Amino acid sequence: MIRIIVVDDHSVVREGLCSLLRTDPRFNVIAEAGDGMTAVALCDLHQPELVLLDLIMQGMDGVEATRRIRSASPRTHVMILTSSEDESLTMQAFEAGAQSFLRKSIRGEYLLDAVERAAKGDAVLHPGIAQQILRYTSRRTQSPPRNPFGALTERELEVLRCLAAGGSNAKIAATLGIAEKTVRAHLSQVMSKLQLADRTEAVAYAWREGLMRPQ
Repeated sequence: MIRIIVVDDHSVVREGLCSLLRTDPRFNVIAEAGDGMTAVALCDLHQPELVLLDLIMQGMDGVEATRRIRSASPRTHVMILTSSEDESLTMQAFEAGAQSFLRKSIRGEYLLDAVERAAKGDAVLHPGIAQQILRYTSRRTQSPPRNPFGALTERELEVLRCLAAGGSNAKIAATLGIAEKTVRAHLSQVMSKLQLADRTEAVAYAWREGLMRPQ
């Protein structure tokens, strides 16, 4: 079972999310919190696979909570679930280490699927937030004296692009017409060549260095 901590300062929202997740045998909601400080302490204690985190909260907000959670529990996947349209806050959370971003308007069955994918290491992005990240990274990306992806083959670039778009190994394999074990091999090469620790860092690198700009 995927161990989850739910964090939202609105008790009705938090209780609703916990109730939804507890209907699914894949998930084990091990704790819940109404503020960022408590969330950090709980993640430090339990080291969950995933924390479902509100962005705007009283006291410590989701950005600072994300930063501290990633420090206290590096293997915990941070999924931001927000109703905020504040692009700057979203980008701050992205820089702080949040890997997935969804709107609170998401339908329940889609949320459950997204949570499972995120806990397994996939970056799950609401299309609108993906566009925000694209605009942000495009503004930050300047013409560098080097090609940040120069060490990769064309196929490795394709695999990395699919991964950054939120694809699981199975989806990447289906999109590119290759076997899942081949996808895993390519991702291993990508992370080795770019000196990245895991899939999360690979996704962040792809967006930050401009791979996801329109071709």
